[in-house]
Amino acid sequence: MGDFVQSSHVFLQNSSTTVDEVLAFLAKKSCELGVADDEQGVLDAFKAREAEGTTGMMDGFAIPHAKCDAIKQATVLVVKFSGNVAWESMDQKPVRAAIALFVPSKEAGTTHLQLLSKVAVLLMDEKFRASVLESEDPAAIAAIINKGLEA
Repeated sequence: MGDFVQSSHVFLQNSSTTVDEVLAFLAKKSCELGVADDEQGVLDAFKAREAEGTTGMMDGFAIPHAKCDAIKQATVLVVKFSGNVAWESMDQKPVRAAIALFVPSKEAGTTHLQLLSKVAVLLMDEKFRASVLESEDPAAIAAIINKGLEA
């Protein structure tokens, strides 16, 4: 699937404490990085997806994802939080990291599903989760995720 995660797309010690703060941060960063050209459009796509059901998973992770015309290229951003984020999750535990997927509308049925499936499988691996949560090196986190996406 290629190196979707670059070290410049990994954000550490983010101070967000709510889902809305996280989604706003991700939408803003997507525009700053040139991934998207409409911050509000991306934010709306994230919120519409959350309204369908939480993207909070288990063991401290969430997989927020946005599909919309404002997104120019499929991209993954990773955010680790300085504290816990109150995010409805499958195990009712707070979220400590988010692996966010950004997909152009035209790739919604292909790239989106491939990325979501691979990330969900990765999150079932205890070693993967621990590696991401323990690392404070953006390049190492990007490498861990890219290796998993390639598997």
